[in-house]
Amino acid sequence: MIKGLQRDVEEVPLISLHGVWKVFDGGPVLKGIDFDINPGEIHALLGGNGSGKSTIVKILSGAYQTTAGKIEIEGNTANLSGPSDAHAQGIYMVPQEPHVFPNLSVLENLTIGLSGDPATNAREAARLAHDIGMNVDLALSAGHLTIANQQLVEIVRGLLREANVLVLDEPTSSLTSREVERLAEQMRALSDKGIGILFISHRLSEVLEFADRVSVLRDGNFVLSEPVANLNAEMLVEAMLPAEFNVPEETATPKTHKTTEQPVLEVINLSANVFHNISFEVYPGEILGISGVVGSGRTELAEAVYGIDTQVQDEIRICGVPVEKNSPRSSQQMGLAYVPEDRHKHGVFLSLAAAQNISASMISLPKAKYLGTKKEFSLARSFVERLRIKLASPQQTAGTLSGGNQQKLVLAKMLAPEPRVMILDEPTRGIDARARQDVYRIIRELTSKGVGVVVISSEVAEIAEIADRILIMTRGRLWPLPPQLDSVEQISAATMRAKPPNSSGVLTAEFAS
Repeated sequence: MIKGLQRDVEEVPLISLHGVWKVFDGGPVLKGIDFDINPGEIHALLGGNGSGKSTIVKILSGAYQTTAGKIEIEGNTANLSGPSDAHAQGIYMVPQEPHVFPNLSVLENLTIGLSGDPATNAREAARLAHDIGMNVDLALSAGHLTIANQQLVEIVRGLLREANVLVLDEPTSSLTSREVERLAEQMRALSDKGIGILFISHRLSEVLEFADRVSVLRDGNFVLSEPVANLNAEMLVEAMLPAEFNVPEETATPKTHKTTEQPVLEVINLSANVFHNISFEVYPGEILGISGVVGSGRTELAEAVYGIDTQVQDEIRICGVPVEKNSPRSSQQMGLAYVPEDRHKHGVFLSLAAAQNISASMISLPKAKYLGTKKEFSLARSFVERLRIKLASPQQTAGTLSGGNQQKLVLAKMLAPEPRVMILDEPTRGIDARARQDVYRIIRELTSKGVGVVVISSEVAEIAEIADRILIMTRGRLWPLPPQLDSVEQISAATMRAKPPNSSGVLTAEFAS
């Protein structure tokens, strides 16, 4: 990709932070940082979970106010006391977690608050949606969209507004490679018009390809800020890791294989609105990977098995016992846990303390007893240590944690009842490299104890790395991956271009020449 034009280094930044501090519950998250975004610059911001990235984003968007320090917009001191102030001064944020109005149409979500001719706005919204591959009916209610398409709504909403600074917080985490490339083209087109873009991503390949400059935040301080031409992936990883960090020795247990043991999960001819006749089983100690593009029905399948979607037909068995009443409560009581793709909608209680989030799943257990504060804190501390969740104390509110630490909190909550089988839907979406390895480590620990795990992921490399078996979901159907396809590239091609099985029952795939 051709980088943006080099610009005068003396020009006034669109936005600058000078000596900014932010303190929560007596603990500093940002420690006197200096940061800026120049006109026409794609400035990537990196850092581990809890490093302070999300806090910077919320300060720029007006959601948080600084504890100390100064903000300047085009050289003038600014007071961003709320999101409306940020919008008025040309700053627009596309959040990591989509915010849509579920009862409004997609078009209404895109154009809400826009001035000008409604018909012109609608045409521009449709054009931008098409350009980045958001192939949905704009008259559809936004509440029916998948999380990936909700993310696209946020991106198009930002592109529709003529902001001077566009903040993209993990915008590609739910997008396919084709959609990512379209988004990158839009980012470059905007930067060529002088718009500054703050780009936050854990995908280092995207950072090195898309960005003009990269800054790395670690423990509330910037430890690196360089033009991307001076950097490589190894340098970025080294900058993000704490000085005392040592790469642990590989502790993965050998991959298990299908055995004659009773499955911990059996799905038999399951059908719903978006998928048909789904059958599969998961065995003790097995990692079953499910790959598929956005819209294939992956998340809907997970929700149906767990009981969020109760409008399903045929049978689900957990540890050999049929599920009579399909609901999250009954599934959990029978030993099935689910870590959802959308942690805000189905996973974390943002207004509750971390300890209360972790203990929440214990309530639904048969003969559940009141834990008491002491036992609740003890439980929380054990998972904080085990999953390396970064927080000030078990009493810290979940909503003040970084996205990656919130994801770990959801994982801790579902691990607390000691399940027999877990379904993990995009378990590493939006978390950094170290946290990702923590999640893989926990998955392997579970399988070593005989827990069956289903991992649903849009990242083919992730599926190929950790799964014992791989199923591909396409057009609402689930098919086994042909055994001759074993490389990441082949699996990716099969996932992206899979066709239903031919008359002999073999899944076929079109491969790019």
